[in-house]
Formats: sequence, C-alpha cells, structure tokens
Amino acid sequence: MTDADYRITPQTRRFSALYSRNAKAVIARGLRATKSSNWLIMVSGFFEPVLYLISMGVGLGALVGTVVGPGGEEISYAAYIAPALLAVSAMNGAVYDSTWNVFFKMNFAKLYQGMLYTSLGPLDVAIGEIFLALLRGAMYATGFTAVMGIMGLITTPWALLMVPASVLIAFGFASFGMGITSYMKTFQQMDWINFVMLPMFLFSATFYPLSVYPQGIQWFIQALPLWHGVELLRQISVGTFTAATSIHILYYLVMILVGMVLTTSRLRKLFLK
Repeated sequence: MTDADYRITPQTRRFSALYSRNAKAVIARGLRATKSSNWLIMVSGFFEPVLYLISMGVGLGALVGTVVGPGGEEISYAAYIAPALLAVSAMNGAVYDSTWNVFFKMNFAKLYQGMLYTSLGPLDVAIGEIFLALLRGAMYATGFTAVMGIMGLITTPWALLMVPASVLIAFGFASFGMGITSYMKTFQQMDWINFVMLPMFLFSATFYPLSVYPQGIQWFIQALPLWHGVELLRQISVGTFTAATSIHILYYLVMILVGMVLTTSRLRKLFLK
C-alpha cells in the first residue's frame, strides 16, 4: 500500500452530494428485508380492492345494470368501477410503502441517518425507497388487471396499458408520500394520512360519476390526484382517448417532479445539517 491508496479524492461531479448513483444499494436492502419479514403484509394489501370489486361490481352491479362509460358507451357497472379500484390499489400500495414504512425507518430504526453517513446521497435514498413503493404498486396493478381479465372486464388490448399507467399513479403518490412523512413525528400525526386517503377513495368518482355532485364540489374533486388516476384508467380500459388523457398524465408528471424535489430536500435538511 502506498500513500496514494489512502488519498481521498473529492468528487468533482455536479450534485455528487445529492446523488452518488448507488440507489440500487437501497433497493437491494429493501428487497432483502421484504423477503425475510414483510412479504405477507405486501400480499395482503392486494385483496382489499378485489373484495370491493366482487361485492360492489357483482353484487351491487346486479341492481345497477349498465352505466355510461367514457365516450358515452354503455358498460357494466363492474367494468365501470374496476379501473377506479385499480387506481385505488396503486395508490394504496404506493402510499403505505412510502409513508408507514418510511416513518418507521426514519424515526425508530434511524435507517436513513446510517445510509447518509455513507457515500449515499439523499436522492439515492429517495429513488431507492420510491422504487420499492412503485414495485408494490406495480404488483397490485398487475394482479388486479389479471383479476379483471378473469372476470371478463377487459374488452380491448388498450386495457393492458392500465398496468404502466398504474405505475405512473403509484409514482406520483409515492414521491409525495415520502416527502410528507418526513414532517410526521408521532403515530397520531400519521393518522392524518388515512384521514385524507379515505375521502379520496370514496368521493373521487370511484363508484359513481362526478356529475352527481354540485359544481363547486366537482371542482374540488377534480383537483384531487386520485380523480385524475381514476379517469385516466377508465379511459384506457375502453380505449377512449381525449385531450383530457394528456391532462391526467401531465398532472402526475408534475406531481412526481414536485414530490421528488420535496423528498430530496427534506432528507437533506433533516440528516445533512
């Protein structure tokens, strides 16, 4: 060994303090932890929207009959709510992974402090954790789409695009969820996440069209992220694309960008003082 072997060479690459290009280390650690202790919890989250689809789509659908879908086409009630429940499934998988898991790692396991004491930067941690949340959302979306196929609710090849679209939805919620969780310090504060998610699930045109609400409430619902996900997947499910489709996609792209900036800046502020 020579003196050159012990010499520390400073990084000259721009943003090297934020991103060391080693997010795969965070991902590998998360996958190993999930495989050893957390896989059953991940799988269990898939069944909630499937049970809603069976109970509401089949049970209530027998009473409702057909409804008007995107483009004015008559579709079954089960086919109407299935894409909406797929959006909910992607949201739930991403949010739970990027909030409760992150909350424990941040405040109790002190995992991120240890990561950032290494060469990893806050953007490495953010990308790694958000990727794990996306993986969960993609698993839920793929499984739910398969259930839709088994139930005969997929009538066009365009419907296969619901899986990548669900990943986009999950990405938006995951990037924002991790940033918001960085402000939470107690379990009581974390209850606010469920307080927000439940009304979004019930009122984002999941089970009935937006037109049933007064105009003022419609504007409020249209500002919610889940509504854009529901409408996007509903349009894809029947292969009907309009200018609104681009607006829904753009909404999530902006949400992802803002969420990534928020999460990275919060990790840097909390752990790289």
